[in-house]
Amino acid sequence: MVEVPGSVGTSASLSLRLGQTVLASGTLLFMTIGVRFYQFTAFCYLVTIMSLAIPWNLTLAMVDIYYVLLKQPFQKPRLLLAISIGDWVVSVLVLASASSAASVVDILRSDESVCPPTICNRYQFAATLAFLTWFLSLSSSLFNLWLLPSL
Repeated sequence: MVEVPGSVGTSASLSLRLGQTVLASGTLLFMTIGVRFYQFTAFCYLVTIMSLAIPWNLTLAMVDIYYVLLKQPFQKPRLLLAISIGDWVVSVLVLASASSAASVVDILRSDESVCPPTICNRYQFAATLAFLTWFLSLSSSLFNLWLLPSL
């Protein structure tokens, strides 16, 4: 079996999962605290998807911790296929939510009476964190997909 850095059961995968969790939590933090995000459907969608991505990544981080502590390679093809499919689904959902939130922020920035600059900056920062979450999620899913044929 080929050892692919970043695939399930490696320390690189653990760091990717923890990075995704931290960035998704940051997105939720900036989107929900002290801001009325529920007025816009795209922001509600972003909060929902980030709330889905956090438990997914934490669960897979626990799997990574288990295999890193045992110092064994991950050799379960069916489980890896399920993880790869789940990663792709989460990755596409995160990209869609980040894109929709960024487009709404862009529209809101044109009218300061609807969205004051301080609140729009928070929305924009949350969308940026969501795009960074997507980048890490895409990286993780590509590493797992790369490992899949070698099992």
